[in-house]
Amino acid sequence: MPLTRIYFTSDVHGSEICFLKFVNAAKTYRASVLILGGDITGKMIVPIVEQPDGTFAATYLGTTRIMKTNEERDALEKTIRHSGYYPYRTIPSEIEKLQSDKKSVDELFSGIMAEGIKRWVSIAEERLKGTNVKCYISPGNDDRFNIDEILKASSIVLCPEDEVVWIDDHHEMITSAWTNPSPWNSPRETSEEKLAEIFDHMISKVTRMQDCIFNLHCPPFDTPLDEAPELDKTLKPIVRGGEMSMIHVGSKAVRAAIEKHQPLLGLHGHIHEARGFVKIGRTLCINPGSEYGEGVLRGSLLNIDEKGIKSHLLTQG
Repeated sequence: MPLTRIYFTSDVHGSEICFLKFVNAAKTYRASVLILGGDITGKMIVPIVEQPDGTFAATYLGTTRIMKTNEERDALEKTIRHSGYYPYRTIPSEIEKLQSDKKSVDELFSGIMAEGIKRWVSIAEERLKGTNVKCYISPGNDDRFNIDEILKASSIVLCPEDEVVWIDDHHEMITSAWTNPSPWNSPRETSEEKLAEIFDHMISKVTRMQDCIFNLHCPPFDTPLDEAPELDKTLKPIVRGGEMSMIHVGSKAVRAAIEKHQPLLGLHGHIHEARGFVKIGRTLCINPGSEYGEGVLRGSLLNIDEKGIKSHLLTQG
């Protein structure tokens, strides 16, 4: 009986070292299916400014660094990429212009994120070419829309967003980046009612629901997978009785879809702190969590066949 081994992770937020580990998971874990479930782009640009004397200056993690050689600059750029930020080579006059032009900064950020995704797609294509590994990469709520066409242009990296795809001969998968509203007002947030419509559009095309995988970036509401710190109006965590107050922030539409249709598996992310798994009826739901800032790739390894889930394991490396 054929066995499909899936490696799933989410929320790498631009960390190149985490992405490299994701691609290498095919070899490390002998996985035939790789799934990266969203929030793949970084959150910040780190300018590396060429000085008149030929040196380079950058402020990274609150410390100003001076690099005297190209090799030192290249080494810092690698460190910046691994941490989930984007290095950007520039000159003092451009920095001055950008400081007074928010629109140009936003356009620059979008362009750099797109280039970062192109870089990652090229890496995946190089390392997975000639293998039988299926590599699915989809956006998350934090990701801007300009990356979608880059993901969809590849013949090796597969972007399943808003689609029903077969990951093997027995299992279909639906995928959605969208989440319920959050305090961060990210690009792909919408109402619970609209989420239900997005899900129903794909669910109506599923032919074998009992074997289906729901790759939905947002976790189901009121589970161990959606607990996050409660925030005040300034977006600072609220502390009560000396402990951080935790609340459920997941989607009611996601939970309702799982309760109603009872797919085989739910793959989720979005809430970095909520690493774990839970059963909703017959459906196993997993959130691998995220520790991308430390270069740690948290994931889940699953073995499935036509009779169901044979085993599942949370991984970290």
